Amino acid sequence: MPENCESLPPLNRPVAPRAFRRAFYDEMLPLEIPTIETRLESLESRIQKALQRVRRQRSEITLVAVSKKFSADHIREAYGVGLREFGENYVQEFAEKRPQLTGLTEARFHLIGHLQANKTRIAADLFEVVQTVDSPKLLQRLDAAAAAKGVTLEALLEIKLSDEVSKSGAAPEDIAALLDAAGACPHIQLSGLMTMPPWSEDPEQSRPYFQRLAALAAQYKLPKLSMGMSGDFEVAIEEGATIIRVGTALFGARPKPQPGDPVLPA
Repeated sequence: MPENCESLPPLNRPVAPRAFRRAFYDEMLPLEIPTIETRLESLESRIQKALQRVRRQRSEITLVAVSKKFSADHIREAYGVGLREFGENYVQEFAEKRPQLTGLTEARFHLIGHLQANKTRIAADLFEVVQTVDSPKLLQRLDAAAAAKGVTLEALLEIKLSDEVSKSGAAPEDIAALLDAAGACPHIQLSGLMTMPPWSEDPEQSRPYFQRLAALAAQYKLPKLSMGMSGDFEVAIEEGATIIRVGTALFGARPKPQPGDPVLPA
């Protein structure tokens, strides 16, 4: 036996409990890589908690998975875990992905980005819902495109409630005229209002905008409210949202643009 054996620490020293060790490693090391399935589970938990606070039902909320900048494979993976409603911002980007999405028979695709008047025919071919209608001209062109295709297109009015120059949308005082214009468009089903408040790290900053949109929807008797994204959808649910648009919380951070990537028009 070595002479210094007595100075060695005992081998039967206490060992941290397994639960403690597991918690330590879960916190310090990325043992599990998030997947669309685990992100969806986490998101659904957040949705349920928000609904419980205001005594609403899950059936009252449509979750639109915002897939802009993600590939058709990501959309197929999301469809495989049960998602059926998808949101895209750019007509041209989705036109390139759409041929790769055959077979997703239950999927519905929403345009949630600004729509140029000269893209209405393509949009009517690609999307079941256009959430960003903001002028009589767009309504009339979408109606003509839907008529040529022999379909009825669902539409929401995008309402601008902030002073941000970068934001699109109709003014609240234009809603009545837009409803009149929609009444003359037999191939447009106008179902509600949509808005996007100024970005903030504090979701409570979005609440006044959501409250205002809900009041406008009630005033004009429109049933659908599209409001709330990854950072503030709980507040939106509390204020009456029926559609939430969630991207990052489902798909993770969007791929960063690379040098040479094309700049896509709306």
